[in-house]
Amino acid sequence: MNEEERRSFLSRHDSRRDPKVRKQWLARVPSSLRKEHAGWMWTLAWTNQGGVVFRIASPVGDTRFLKLTSGPRALPLDLETERMRWAHDYLPVPEVLDAGGGKAVSWLLTTGLPGKDATDPLLLADPAHTVAALGRGLRRFHEAAPVAACPFDSRLDVALARVRQRAATSLIDPEEDFHPDHGDLSVGEAVALLQSQRPPEDDLVVCHGDYCFPNALIENGEVTGYLDLGELGVADRWWDLAVGSWSTTWNVGPGYEDLFLEAYGIAPDWRRIAYYRLLYDLVS
Repeated sequence: MNEEERRSFLSRHDSRRDPKVRKQWLARVPSSLRKEHAGWMWTLAWTNQGGVVFRIASPVGDTRFLKLTSGPRALPLDLETERMRWAHDYLPVPEVLDAGGGKAVSWLLTTGLPGKDATDPLLLADPAHTVAALGRGLRRFHEAAPVAACPFDSRLDVALARVRQRAATSLIDPEEDFHPDHGDLSVGEAVALLQSQRPPEDDLVVCHGDYCFPNALIENGEVTGYLDLGELGVADRWWDLAVGSWSTTWNVGPGYEDLFLEAYGIAPDWRRIAYYRLLYDLVS
């Protein structure tokens, strides 16, 4: 991906500076939450397809985060809520304070954690150290979360069934969802490749499912917390390794994938990396 493609890809997934987006989503916040946080400062921290995250800061320094989702393309927040509650016993993840939803919007209110997400400008200004920290952070995630105790299944039988369901209901939009690496594929061709090139799953861990720069918090050179756990589940570790190394190219440009894998402590398996990157584009 060249620099122009990288900027275009990122811009489609982050409109946090658009005041119209902020206003539209603030109008959807349940009145009970607005009343509970009257006098707090609301900042749009992140937005993507079908959802936003607000950072809510109190006058005395407390910080909370409110995630809102809406529409058929959004991952249901009840999935993230139950995964975050499970992961809280094993990993530094936010504590769930409240959650709910209705026809118009679903919401998840959590505590804050120390550190800044890896898209912070100061962290991006030192890409080598940040990428290495992310690689080490993913290794700690995989070592800390116990496979035997995890009730969530993200292995390929489950993931491919979800891909087929999304394809059948026209929830996959190649123009919006596909990375430029996959831009020459139709949805049908991509699904067929996932079926025909399916690799063995012989290295199972609890995967984050969306391990990329915005979803890892860094402080003092190390990952201190993990965010956005809606796709956490047992899967081959190459799911996370493929996405995590790929995200280096989205956020700091080419040349850092090997460093990410080296910091994790593994040699590249480019066949599995290619497979799980294509799966990532289609599965949610």
